[in-house]
Amino acid sequence: MYFNDLVLIFFSMIILLICVLIGVAFLTLLERKVLGYIQIRKGPNKVGFIGILQPFGDAIKLFSKEQAFPFMSNFNIYYFSPVFNLFLSLFLWMSIPFFSLLLNFKFSILFFLIISSMSVYTIMVAGWSSNSNYSLLGGLRSVAQTISYEVSLTLILLSFLYLILSFNFFDFFLIQKKIWMFIFMFPLCLMWFVSSLAETNRTPFDFAEGESELVSGFNVEYSSGGFALIFLAEYSSILFMSMVCSMIFFGGNINSFIFFLKITFFSFLWIWVRGTLPRYRYDKLMYLAWKIYLPVSLNFLFFYIGMKFYIYMVLLN
Repeated sequence: MYFNDLVLIFFSMIILLICVLIGVAFLTLLERKVLGYIQIRKGPNKVGFIGILQPFGDAIKLFSKEQAFPFMSNFNIYYFSPVFNLFLSLFLWMSIPFFSLLLNFKFSILFFLIISSMSVYTIMVAGWSSNSNYSLLGGLRSVAQTISYEVSLTLILLSFLYLILSFNFFDFFLIQKKIWMFIFMFPLCLMWFVSSLAETNRTPFDFAEGESELVSGFNVEYSSGGFALIFLAEYSSILFMSMVCSMIFFGGNINSFIFFLKITFFSFLWIWVRGTLPRYRYDKLMYLAWKIYLPVSLNFLFFYIGMKFYIYMVLLN
């Protein structure tokens, strides 16, 4: 019986990852359509009905192109870092709190923080192993940015954790049956969203791959399949962070169809921000993380600790 359960969990994981990859494919189509309408032009509309087959056309094109390898690169590290990047971003999805099966364990939030912090290394190694000054500079900027915003992301999350007193994503669903966190933690929710944008290297914080000044940053030497894997990892992270946002702020009832509409809405916000805001200056990015978000999130953390302590004292009396 135990072996059968493990087999079932394994197949559930495979099905989930296939669904995530299909979701990533159509997220790229949504992005190109939305950006098209923001820029008052049509998005992809030739391949299939209203461009519905465009993601599959892109996939065939990317994976069938010739792979180029820089002559002086550290070949093994250069070759495998995009694979590990995608593996880590898909591995994050194992912490989704399904009611049965999968890895619905008590420390899923810690699991999320650990795996997301490991993805920094793949970007750093990808930039360094290409043996190109442009990609090294992009990798270094990305590492500095991701580490900075992980600090603010964790401190913001701590305020939520003090209120639910658990490390399990599923408890966010249980605690929000009556009222959403978004209603009484509005500033922290906005800060979490902006930090998530920086964490996933998206506009206006896309310094890791700032096309206009860094020739695409850390992935400049990647082509064909390697570039496609980095691309997939980025969009998988966007979908996952959208899931976390709807889980933490907006109820998180994973059995409801509306939950998946919320994920779509957050993914749309990621794209909308890209079409609307210009890129930040790098020093202002660091200023925002260390001099604004860090003290503000710490103050909120002390406020919610005090509030929790006060409620306990009132209940005891």
